[in-house]
Amino acid sequence: MAFSFPPEKAWLPLPPTHWQPGTARHLLRRAGWTATPDEVARAVSEGLAATLDRLFPDSAPRLSAPASVTELAAAEPELRRAAREKQGEERQRLQRELRDRQRNAVRDLTIQWLTYAATPAQSAAAKWVLFLSDVYVVSADKVNNPALLHEHFDILTHDGFGAAPALTKAVSRSPAMELYLDLNQSRRKAPNENFARELFELFVLGEGHYSEQDIKEAARAFTGYRIDREREFHFVPAQHDPGRKTVFGHVGPHTGDDVIDLAYRQPAASAFLPAEMMRFYLSNDPIPSEHLTALGDEWRRHDFNLRWLTHRFFGSQFFYAAEFRANYIKSPIQFYLGLLQDLGLDVPPIPRMTINPLRQMGQLLFYPPNVRGWVGGKTWINSATIAARRQFVESVFAGIKESVLNADELMDLKAARAAGASRFSVTDDAFASLSKLPPADSAAELTERFLAAPAASALREVLAGYISAGASAPNRPPAVRRAAAILLQSPSYQLC
Repeated sequence: MAFSFPPEKAWLPLPPTHWQPGTARHLLRRAGWTATPDEVARAVSEGLAATLDRLFPDSAPRLSAPASVTELAAAEPELRRAAREKQGEERQRLQRELRDRQRNAVRDLTIQWLTYAATPAQSAAAKWVLFLSDVYVVSADKVNNPALLHEHFDILTHDGFGAAPALTKAVSRSPAMELYLDLNQSRRKAPNENFARELFELFVLGEGHYSEQDIKEAARAFTGYRIDREREFHFVPAQHDPGRKTVFGHVGPHTGDDVIDLAYRQPAASAFLPAEMMRFYLSNDPIPSEHLTALGDEWRRHDFNLRWLTHRFFGSQFFYAAEFRANYIKSPIQFYLGLLQDLGLDVPPIPRMTINPLRQMGQLLFYPPNVRGWVGGKTWINSATIAARRQFVESVFAGIKESVLNADELMDLKAARAAGASRFSVTDDAFASLSKLPPADSAAELTERFLAAPAASALREVLAGYISAGASAPNRPPAVRRAAAILLQSPSYQLC
């Protein structure tokens, strides 16, 4: 791929004269989930710098834990104790109860996070946390504790705009991470190398920038990290190896925090996270090392500040280059949340309209495939996942049929409405203004609103044909609505 800007110019700020609706749409779709007309107009009016300040603040709003998560956290010790004391069928019953409550709590936490992320004011910060969670990976399959999953995401939210070394140190004390990488089992006489290996390979440096001996020595530094009975981080000096260790050529009685500091002193630390950002936000094609080094060196000079990195990355002329426009495949979570925002809908509180579609599309929050997270790009697309995306579009246009909901689903729906969420399906009124336009103009407006690139004439003609079929006034709104559903299932809508 040829690039518009050489490394020495790539990360210069976008010239103010280039801040227009097209560049604003690109920022909003890549930094968040989509670009609605109101958000585009606001961004253009505010200017790029003010928009970045708003999207990536000093600190993001925290995500509260659902009641099912906090209640389970309080009840779990007693449930586990009772199960240990019982035998046979009673023990199995208590174990099933615990598993069911854990599964339901993770489900509720997922819906709560999606609702949080769907709020436009929080979308960019939520997507940044999703990005960080794809670097500092944990999984509900192994952690098996909803409260610790919530705490891990809270760490990423709270520390995610500060210095990267401080965030990495906080993550090393995350009970979810300790369980996921077996750090809580690392003892003075038997260090576990899992965390040290992933620290170097997946958090800070990347492959090829450390030795096996560095891993062995670093693992000794992290001995003594434990989780106490309250499921909180606890350091046990008696289990820590205080001896001299050699890590990256530096000799001393290094602690875990010392090792993290040493890792960030390595040259490879400068470009590693910027490269991950490129993959997550910009392009699945490799970015030349010279461009990464140019950004990474500046980031190091700014003390690895993550908020500075977001502003420089999303404010650069490289980010807005033509080669990165409308050619990035949306992840399932972006497709899901972007669709809801495009249509002005709330996140349904019903698992069959949240958990199930995301699972079928291939990306369920808190369940990454492995320690490397999601690969993304073309791996999102196959016949099954495309069918799932189309089915989800049809479901939001069909709406919620309350007659087929069970008692729990009706209760969840009632609670959501009491909390102010009521927009769960697309009505004809959503396209009332477009219904008054000639069919060709209605089709053009739909593609302008929903697509990241100008639509092919053949697609516009298909949409105009559907709208023309409902030429009479009573039939026009449903016809425009159906044309919108067709557009949102098209290959073009899968790109941002």
